[in-house]
Amino acid sequence: MVDIFRWLSEHKVFTPEIRHEIKTAFGRRGDKALAAIDKYRVKKYLDFFVVEGITSEYIVDEDFCTCGDFLYRGRECWHLLAVRLALASCSYVRVDTWYQERWKA
Repeated sequence: MVDIFRWLSEHKVFTPEIRHEIKTAFGRRGDKALAAIDKYRVKKYLDFFVVEGITSEYIVDEDFCTCGDFLYRGRECWHLLAVRLALASCSYVRVDTWYQERWKA
């Protein structure tokens, strides 16, 4: 098995082979993470990464996510995986503002 994150760090591209490796290693979480990256739903603000889910946006900061899966089950969710893959491949949208500023009136 190839080291997915190392490979992405070196090549910066999601080939069909690496996509297969991701889906094999992470199952449904891998599918969802790849879909988020493909649809430009992984965003890097100045303060946080934000992943746009189907019903909400989730803040990802290092090894923490604000989604229910992470909060209640205490395991790596697909949002965290999407950020890890996006970071390794530089496949995220840069947003040159603070995410927190969006909530100020």
